[in-house]
Amino acid sequence: MTVKSGPSTLAGALKDADGCSMYDEDRLFIPLPRADCMRLLSTVRLGRVVYTDGALPAITPVNFAVDDGAIVFRTAPGSTLALATQNTVVAFEADDIDPADHDGWSVVVTGVADGVPEPSLLARRTQRLNPWAPGPRSHFVRIVPATVTGRRLVRTGPIESHSGTFGP
Repeated sequence: MTVKSGPSTLAGALKDADGCSMYDEDRLFIPLPRADCMRLLSTVRLGRVVYTDGALPAITPVNFAVDDGAIVFRTAPGSTLALATQNTVVAFEADDIDPADHDGWSVVVTGVADGVPEPSLLARRTQRLNPWAPGPRSHFVRIVPATVTGRRLVRTGPIESHSGTFGP
């Protein structure tokens, strides 16, 4: 017995009850180089920090800035997030997706997070880094990227217009 595998086998398996494809065959993921990933990160303000809390994975949304090649955000001193990001490996993810066209990108950074030793210098450079969450957020955390990966989701086929006809 021969077992087939690969994209064509997967595509055949992902059919609904009517035999129609359950995914958009006119889309493609394109890997992004590190420099493009960092540039894209600097265009958005909301991301998610992935860390360990009590031996379990945890995710917290944060507003952030890219500063000198690092991801920087603020949190409350003594908070779970502040304690979990003391000289430890974390992941960070941000994206920008167009819900109408289903085009966009996603970037994941993995690196060591730690408190910022001189937050007054950082605060002057990242004035747009005003916390969105209520309460004092005077503890700055910096994630120094060790790995940066990203991909862009793009349409490869015709785009459907509002009239129901297909365009170029």
